[in-house]
Amino acid sequence: MNIQFKKGVLNLCVLVLLDKQDRYGYELVQKISDQISISEGSVYPLLRRLTKEGYFTTYLQESTEGPPRKYYKLTDAGRDYLHEQLNEWRSFTEGVNTLIEEGVRHD
Repeated sequence: MNIQFKKGVLNLCVLVLLDKQDRYGYELVQKISDQISISEGSVYPLLRRLTKEGYFTTYLQESTEGPPRKYYKLTDAGRDYLHEQLNEWRSFTEGVNTLIEEGVRHD
């Protein structure tokens, strides 16, 4: 898949997944990787940036499988940002799909 497509939607994927429940970084990578081929290294800078911008908070939780895990939790500002992003995504994909359908019909 085109790397620019992935970069554009990774933000949204992380926000949507954290809206449902708190998750740790590797769990997010695995969940996204089930649907989209991504590298583990692409998610962590995004998590740091969105945390710094106030969209997530973090906390440590003990793990039975090793050291404590850093969990990410969506803040109220993050939830607002998610809804803005979803609206933009819907508008964007609607426009692209319309153009594709027009183009395919004229072939």
